[in-house]
Amino acid sequence: MLLHIGAIRLDQDSHRPTPWQFLGPQVRLLCALMFVFATALTPPGQWLVWGLYGLGLASLITISRVSLLVLLQRVAVEMGLVGVVLVGTLFRQEGTVLWQWGGLQVTTVGLTVLVSIALKTLLCLGMINLLVLTTPLPALLQGLTQLKIPPLLVAILAAMHRYSGVLIGEFAAMRRAALARNLMARRQGRRRVIGHMMGALFLRSYDRGDRIYHADRKSTRL
Repeated sequence: MLLHIGAIRLDQDSHRPTPWQFLGPQVRLLCALMFVFATALTPPGQWLVWGLYGLGLASLITISRVSLLVLLQRVAVEMGLVGVVLVGTLFRQEGTVLWQWGGLQVTTVGLTVLVSIALKTLLCLGMINLLVLTTPLPALLQGLTQLKIPPLLVAILAAMHRYSGVLIGEFAAMRRAALARNLMARRQGRRRVIGHMMGALFLRSYDRGDRIYHADRKSTRL
C-alpha cells in the first residue's frame, strides 16, 4: 500500500546542498517540463534517443542525491496504476502477428508501441518525482506563479496539498480501526477491507469538499 512505503512524501530531499537544489524552482520546473515534453513527443521506436534521455535522468538523480529507494517506490506505484491503461495499446491490427487468441492478437507494431509508451511513462514519472522530492511545495507553487501558470490552477494544487494530510489522517484512522477489529488478519480479506476503506475515503472527501464549497458560497454572500 502506497501509504506504507512513503510514496506520497514530498520534498524530503530538498535540504541537501547539491547543484540541482541550488537552482531556482522555476528553473527546475522548466527543466522538468522540457524533459517531459521532449520524451512524450519522441516517436515510437527511438530506443537510442530514450537511452540518452535515461542517461541524462540518471545523471540528475546522481547529482541531486535523491533517496533512490523512495524514488523507485513512487515510480513503481504509479507505473502499476498506469500499466492497466498501457496494456490496451498492445492489441493492434498493424504489423506481423506474434500471438493470437480469438479476437485478440499481439503484433510487432503493438509490442513496439507498448514498450515505447512504457519507456516514455517511466522516464516522465522519474523526472516528475525527482522534481517533487527535491523541491518544497511552496517553492514549487511560487515557481509555477513565476512561470505565469493560471492562478486558479496554482490555487487548486495548493488546496490539494493542504487537504492531503487530512485524507491521510482519516485513512490511517480507518486502518487502525480495521486492525483493532482484526479485519486484516487474513490475506484474502485484506484487499476487500482496503477497497472498502478507499471507497469510504472517497465519500468522506466528496462530502467534505461539498461542505467547504457551500460554506465558501455562504461566506461570499455575507
